[in-house]
Amino acid sequence: MVIDPLQLRTVDVIRYVTPLREGGSLPAIAEADDEFLYVLKFRGAGQGVKALIAELIGCEIARALGLRVPELVFARLDTAFGRTEPDEEIQDLLKASTGLNLALHYLSGAITFDAVVTKLNSRLSSQIVWLDCLLTNVDRTPRNTNMLMWHKELWLIDHGAALYFHHSWYNWREQAVKPFVQVKDHVLLPWASELDEVNAEFKTLLTNEQIRHIVNLIPDDWLIDASTTDTANERREVYYQFLTTRLAASEIFITEAKNARATLI
Repeated sequence: MVIDPLQLRTVDVIRYVTPLREGGSLPAIAEADDEFLYVLKFRGAGQGVKALIAELIGCEIARALGLRVPELVFARLDTAFGRTEPDEEIQDLLKASTGLNLALHYLSGAITFDAVVTKLNSRLSSQIVWLDCLLTNVDRTPRNTNMLMWHKELWLIDHGAALYFHHSWYNWREQAVKPFVQVKDHVLLPWASELDEVNAEFKTLLTNEQIRHIVNLIPDDWLIDASTTDTANERREVYYQFLTTRLAASEIFITEAKNARATLI
């Protein structure tokens, strides 16, 4: 299937298959009306729609940079869905997630990436470290790599912990130009020896226009809540400004990553 990076399909969820208990926010494998299986991430779980926004932005930026990520779709949950679910916790989650959720195409048979078993080359390692520094993604550690091996290729998943500035909002300008100190815990940092080369390449590939298209994918009702009087477009603009500012100042996070790597090797 050819995926248009500027559009996301919308599917209707028709069957809850099984929960993925390893996820703190209870994602699940579900079947949609297109007959595909998806890993469904719920708006009613954990960090709510902010985790879905981080997932959407993270996956689509990775895709724009040529990295492998499963197809993302908007997944619509009907109010009647899950009424027969016997697990009370899951039933509450489904009720709280009526409307538009986010889902990733299920990579059947994929196995969790293990840096001890599978060695990545320095180029790919540097690309992924660069991406996570841009996104301030704290969740790509040896304990939880959030990468899968599928058909002998590496796939990136689960960017819900990225863009943590949006849990406070007030200091996003300051956060946009901060080093990403958590890079010291990145599972691929020891092999990321081509950060300067990747920085030059990715700053050419990832344009402000692409970033604008990606943030425009965020549904309005994911951006409006009781904590703000901002409009959906005003919130979108913050994401756009954060990402473009951080991209322009990428030397700051690249220097931090190189310094952190120097202490490991």
